Amino acid sequence: MLSRAFVTKHQVRRNFNDHEENSCRSMSIHEYEEFIIGFKQDVPLVFFDENNDPNHNHGKTVARSCEPRLTLKEVLRASAGVMGESHFGMTEKVVLLKGKICALKRFRKVVVKNSEFGKRIEKFARVSRECKQLVPITAYLYSKRIKFVVCDYYPMGSLADLLSEFLAAGARDLGQTALEWKQRLKIILCIANGLAFIHSQNQPKNQIKDHKDIYLNVHGNVKASNIMINIDFTACLSDYGFAQLAEWTEFSDTWQKKPPLLEYVYSHKLLSQKNDVYNFGIILLDILGRQGMKKEEMKNGEFEFLVQGKERKQAFNVLNIALSCINSDQEARPTMKEIVIYLGDVLRVRN
Repeated sequence: MLSRAFVTKHQVRRNFNDHEENSCRSMSIHEYEEFIIGFKQDVPLVFFDENNDPNHNHGKTVARSCEPRLTLKEVLRASAGVMGESHFGMTEKVVLLKGKICALKRFRKVVVKNSEFGKRIEKFARVSRECKQLVPITAYLYSKRIKFVVCDYYPMGSLADLLSEFLAAGARDLGQTALEWKQRLKIILCIANGLAFIHSQNQPKNQIKDHKDIYLNVHGNVKASNIMINIDFTACLSDYGFAQLAEWTEFSDTWQKKPPLLEYVYSHKLLSQKNDVYNFGIILLDILGRQGMKKEEMKNGEFEFLVQGKERKQAFNVLNIALSCINSDQEARPTMKEIVIYLGDVLRVRN
């Protein structure tokens, strides 16, 4: 389970004009190298201060150029393969200085200019470093032809990886399960606490003047592929705030093949806390095993994994939370703060 298969480097040479930022298929960062060679000046990455102490630098995350300086050319040569692609861009595995492995998330089409891009990333990086359930942002780069952020790398991959690998292996037919209920519940609690932390954020006082349309209290792209899993099965939310940096675009999903979603789909149309809650409900259904089950089976408390007694009661309570999250009436959906309380009640369920 610790291993992940990555797409290898493409050797195909293409004309840059055929791959504008709004292309349906993003070029791997490998394929950019031919356009970078010959530039008079290389572009340095901007790294963030790694001190998580909120009292450090008056509670601000400080952006700085790293020493020794790491540049775009060096990152281009550090790419180890494509991990996946989404509606916002492509994610690649890169090996940086001293063998540090990171995830590079390159945006297909950004919606803000250089100065505003940096301001927003700095805000999101500060928040992400204050919560252990959020993937920290390490660095970013904004150049004419390429824009990306560098984040921590998780060898276990995403929740979507775990769930899809389970289905692909046919484990259900053999009566096996890739994730025990305790592991699933631990992941659920981490996601809920991470989202609750985001939703508790206050907006900048200079919101209108300096940070127009930036919302620190909304994730904006909650889905199973953005839930990164640690070896101990704790979880971290990635891509926090990225929906406010890049434009949602259609793309051909050639990098990742996931099981089809039967009845409910993730929503990307609204940037709001209620939409985050809705997508959290979809994740709960994913964790409960909706890909291989009918709606009626789930409502009757039948799950793809074997649970009895206390665990079965817990799973059924989580299902009820999920159904409340995807209520068609947005105002009837619970807040993440309320959901964390409900999940606390789930933990206290007895036989």
